[in-house]
Amino acid sequence: MADKRDYYEVLGVDRSASPDELKKAYRQLAKKYHPDLNPDNKEAEAKFKEANEAYEILSNPEKKEKYDRFGFAGVDPSYGAGQGAGFGGFGDGMEFDLGDIFGSIFGGGGFGGFGGFGGGSRANPNAPRRGSDIQTSVILTFEEAAKGCTKKVDFQKIELCDECGGSGAAKGTTPQTCPDCNGRGQVNVQQRTPFGTISTQKTCQRCGGKGTFNPTPCTRCKGAGRIRKTYTKDITIPAGVDDGQIYPARGEGNHGVNGGPPGDLKIIINVKPHAFFERDGYNVWYEMKVSYMQAALGDKLRVPTLDGLVEYELPAGTQPETVFKLKGRGIPVLNSTRRGDQLVKVTIEVPKNLTDEQKAALMKFNEVMGNNPIQPEEKRGFFGGKKKK
Repeated sequence: MADKRDYYEVLGVDRSASPDELKKAYRQLAKKYHPDLNPDNKEAEAKFKEANEAYEILSNPEKKEKYDRFGFAGVDPSYGAGQGAGFGGFGDGMEFDLGDIFGSIFGGGGFGGFGGFGGGSRANPNAPRRGSDIQTSVILTFEEAAKGCTKKVDFQKIELCDECGGSGAAKGTTPQTCPDCNGRGQVNVQQRTPFGTISTQKTCQRCGGKGTFNPTPCTRCKGAGRIRKTYTKDITIPAGVDDGQIYPARGEGNHGVNGGPPGDLKIIINVKPHAFFERDGYNVWYEMKVSYMQAALGDKLRVPTLDGLVEYELPAGTQPETVFKLKGRGIPVLNSTRRGDQLVKVTIEVPKNLTDEQKAALMKFNEVMGNNPIQPEEKRGFFGGKKKK
């Protein structure tokens, strides 16, 4: 924990950075350090995970606000333990123990003799707790991101030990009542102070506050009751996800503690660029090349879209850089029945390497249009005048 870098420093942005600036910085780092582009590079893998963690916190307004106020302790309760988190947790879901505070003053004895202060404010170690979230990444084609798909995703998560069923006890044995605290999880401690003898309660060190312990721990999980397993699962990615987006697979994270619900699997989406389509929000841009004759006379075009070729009547006299819209041919809006549009920009191809016959035809056309005749045999100077012979 102590080696963690500031999340803003990780992404290389100021604390006042906008959501778009955060996303841009994250995408640059994700592409630079992605494991697929840096195989067997542990340093790149570590930086990739570090960038993912930073963006996950700073892209979430609620988590960002807590991080800005309390630092790592605001987004990771375990970080505050022993880190000098101070008194900033009042009213923000952060836990503290007055017994520990006064214990630091009176040599660790607590303050249980005055007004009931003491270890009672500690979280119940036997209470159900939600499992932590985990993360992985997938690479999608442009079409897969636009239309949705099912991808095989590899990840590791913590599950109940299949040897002991989560009890932590070896086969044929069961957890025993802790003899130090008689199953209460707390032990009474008395200390002499300048104010007299103070009695307080502390978490039992033998059982960690659970009230039970395993005299013969499970050999597979070493008594922890949980092990890390590798999974490969088919995950359904919805239509409309974008590059750099984090998509949660609910309930696929680490197993909960004491019967608590599992966490989520957060999937970082990486989308490959397309050969000729370009995404703009939920719209898709496409550059359509047409000939001079098609632009002048009009034509029935067959335009590539995400749904295949679509016919479009190009009107006569279409000018270069004209943009026309194919309504509803863009990318589906995430978790919606709506779709964006396809925007088609017209570019006119100028013919090259004309034959003499083709040149003559164009000159004739130029004259018919009422323009000055072109005389290619005349050599002209830099400012357009005829050169002197």
